[in-house]
Amino acid sequence: MSRNDNNQTGIRFFAPDAFNRRQVLAGSASAAALATGMGNLVATPGTAKADTPKKGGRLRLGITDSSSDETLDMNLATTIVPGVSAGALYNNLVEVDANNEPIPELAEGWEASADAKRWVFALRRGVEFHTGKTMTAEDVVFSLNRHRGEDSQSANKAMFADVTDITADDDHTVAITLANGNADFPFILSDWRSPIYAAGTTDFDLGIGTGGYELVSFEPGIRISLKRNPNYWKEGRAHFDEVEVLGVNDGTARNTALISGEVDVINSPNRQTFADLVATPGLQGIEAQGFAHYTMPMRADTAPFDNNDVRLALKYALDREQLLRIILSGHGAVGNDHPISPANRFFASELEQRTYDPDKAKFHVKQAGLDSLKVQLSASPSSWGGASAIDAVAIFRESAAEAGIDIEIVAEPADGYWSNVWLNKPFCTSYWFGRESEDAVFSLTYAAGAPQNESFWADDRFQSLLFEARAELDVAKRRDMYVEMQQILHETGGSIIPLFNNNLLAANDKVRFGKVAGNRQLDGLRLIERWWMA
Repeated sequence: MSRNDNNQTGIRFFAPDAFNRRQVLAGSASAAALATGMGNLVATPGTAKADTPKKGGRLRLGITDSSSDETLDMNLATTIVPGVSAGALYNNLVEVDANNEPIPELAEGWEASADAKRWVFALRRGVEFHTGKTMTAEDVVFSLNRHRGEDSQSANKAMFADVTDITADDDHTVAITLANGNADFPFILSDWRSPIYAAGTTDFDLGIGTGGYELVSFEPGIRISLKRNPNYWKEGRAHFDEVEVLGVNDGTARNTALISGEVDVINSPNRQTFADLVATPGLQGIEAQGFAHYTMPMRADTAPFDNNDVRLALKYALDREQLLRIILSGHGAVGNDHPISPANRFFASELEQRTYDPDKAKFHVKQAGLDSLKVQLSASPSSWGGASAIDAVAIFRESAAEAGIDIEIVAEPADGYWSNVWLNKPFCTSYWFGRESEDAVFSLTYAAGAPQNESFWADDRFQSLLFEARAELDVAKRRDMYVEMQQILHETGGSIIPLFNNNLLAANDKVRFGKVAGNRQLDGLRLIERWWMA
């Protein structure tokens, strides 16, 4: 059987020999169909070459987007500090590799029915939690069921809305049944907010998982300290003896900490000074195109944003090219008011790019029945994850003024922004890591009623296409559906999506790495497990 072999019993492929273990059967849509536009690693001056991994050393990360309300319950986590820690403390059933393909992790392999509604996962044997408890199907069923039900508070609840049943066929086999076929279902199980916990866990801030590192201490908003798990089941991973993840929201402070040697790696370095920073002797830079993007969600259920002409006026009043030049220093791409990146496989390249047009903005203000438009826009230093949202909205205010639109900037504190402002204020700034599949990003943020639908927007045609495209195995038909969904968001969506940012990291030349993933920042949030010291 070839690696990609579609037969009458299901859609299957043979997975690579991951982690030096035997080759296993992994069923999903064909690997070719699943592959997306992988972010390309761009080596900047001083970038270290990969060498043979070795054990030892202490890794210190300086990470933006830290908050005092952080949690190690990844179902509820929203910030990057716990996000990168998730890849160290926990494992998922599925991992996305550096080529943006789903590969087995805690699952040894999987099979899907021909209609992609029933998925059966064979679990790895002998995997232990940090407590010494052996992982079984009971743990998987417990963990995945936390995303389901009316009382679930999981950020991934919408992604599991189609799951009708999760059962343990035996201690080493889990079967998942979907109401509708989903060719991308393995991607859902790879999400960092869907790790596997021990059944019955109640105190998630103990950080007990099956991952390559054990929790030493957790100070929300300050630091997470880890030590290597001596009994880790993965071969060739988890090389550092110790890891410290420090929350450093201020960009200048992160740069200074790296230059002075207080940390080894920083995320979201200042894009205006990135080239100069990584040209510093002893430092290196990594840039990868991915799916991360910035948004300005407008609550479509709240006046005046419940009027699409108001939303269109604001979309035309923003100079995206200016934002790309000034805020990202060219390290990214302009957005077109939908969340699908040029790196995604079904990106609608044929959709006309929205550009700054004050006259069209004025037209839509009049179409909304208004003589003038004044709105408040909330932003904080960390609400664009390292890029300056405050500077961005100041640029927006100036360009909107040319269209006669008055934008009042509301500067919000970084601490508590995601609990007090986001999903609460009617017009704010936000950012997203992005997702490997179109279905995942649409289901999480744009499906009607989704917990993280930040614009509270809904559209019947969009919702219908969401379900149709998810189960469609014909790639050409599926692309047509996703292009139409991007067009709907472009024309009526509740979010301004002006920019896609490349993933930037800066590090000293003591750290080493292989091919860096672009699906999420920090090497797909797996940096702690994948990198090592020279």
